[in-house]
Amino acid sequence: MGIEQFTGDAAITGSDALIVVDPQIDFCPGGRLAVAGGTEIMAEIELLAPRFQHVVVTQDWHPAGHLSFASSHSGRKPFDTVAMPYGEQVLWPDHCVQGTAGAEFHPEVEGTIRRAHVIVRKGYNPEIDSYSAFFENDKTTRTGLAGYLRDKQVRRCVFVGLAYDFCVAWSALDARREGFEASILTDCTQAIAMPAGDGTTVDVAEAQFRAAGVRLI
Repeated sequence: MGIEQFTGDAAITGSDALIVVDPQIDFCPGGRLAVAGGTEIMAEIELLAPRFQHVVVTQDWHPAGHLSFASSHSGRKPFDTVAMPYGEQVLWPDHCVQGTAGAEFHPEVEGTIRRAHVIVRKGYNPEIDSYSAFFENDKTTRTGLAGYLRDKQVRRCVFVGLAYDFCVAWSALDARREGFEASILTDCTQAIAMPAGDGTTVDVAEAQFRAAGVRLI
């Protein structure tokens, strides 16, 4: 449903937080790790953000040579997987490198960025990737976001942004792990949809959503 129908039992209250995941140039068409349709969701996010009292934005913020980059592994190519000390890691094209144009926020969410009370930079540890707004991929190193949201008496996190089956998914699942309600507004996110088993990473994520109680709106 569109944001104009985001009402009824999904109505926004002061105990909700909008979590805008990685609305960055490199994740939009023309970027280094482009998600199809990524640009199209930005205007809807910009319309949605003023309806929330609490707005949080995450920003991928990798140092050059990050170990999640395929270029850091001889003989490897983007979207290969390798074993890291914290588990299996997808190798990505170099993207959202600190200080580069691709790491900047998309201009169509400029107002949303101004409204944000918190900007969570993630992926800055050169040895550990970080998809989630709450934890690095080792699942133990916290970003501090959960404590902030509790202090603000937030009960539900509403997720939008990129990409649905990776950073949005991991963030929503970790929100549930931290005791928050979690909803994903599907009109305001797009997926990478990599092959996975008999389906794609979307199928994997949505099975996890069902098990964890993440709501799709």
